[in-house]
Parts: sequence; structure tokens; C-alpha cells
Amino acid sequence: MNKPPTAPVNEEACLRILRAIDIIGVRWTGPILLAAARGARRFKEYRAMVDGISDPQLTLRLKQLQARGLIDRTVVPSTPVQITYSLTADAEELIAALQPLSRWSERHLPPGDA
Repeated sequence: MNKPPTAPVNEEACLRILRAIDIIGVRWTGPILLAAARGARRFKEYRAMVDGISDPQLTLRLKQLQARGLIDRTVVPSTPVQITYSLTADAEELIAALQPLSRWSERHLPPGDA
């Protein structure tokens, strides 16, 4: 097994990691970002791809993710007006950073909700 290089513990880096976990740990963040990565663009597509989320919850989370700079909201002037949502470059970078954690969880955690 490859061991990561040993580095001194940096308190500021730890605090930044905790702030990142606070962002991704909020309910529905993961499924919404995953839906966007899988091609969801319109509200109804997100709702269909994020099982169990209500319209008010989805609206709130999309606004919060937009405020965090992880989702772009675009208004398409048409009749009727269309609104699309997409991942920002920061969100794509976050998803890429989570890939090693995803692989680790597949190896070490049983499937299921617990």
C-alpha cells in the first residue's frame, strides 16, 4: 500500500478542510452536484435525478450552491423564460478532489445508508 508523505500538521489547512466538509456535508449537496455532472441543466431534470428532494429544498440548495460559487444560474430570455443551472469550474475541481475519497469509500465502507 502506498503511504502518503508525512507532513507536519498545519492547523490552517485542517480548518480549511473542515470548512470544505461543511459545504459538501450539507444534505442534498452531493446528489445535486452529481446530477449536474451527469448533465442536469433544468430544474425539473435536477428534481428527477435527485430522488426524494422537494421543490423548496431543491430551490434552496441551488441558491446556496450558487452563492458558494459551485453552480451557475443562467436565465435564457425566451418565451417562457428558461433557467438553467450548471457546474462552475470550482465545482468540477471539487468533484475531482472527491474522487479519491469515493474510491476509498468503495473499498472500505459497506453499501447502504448507515
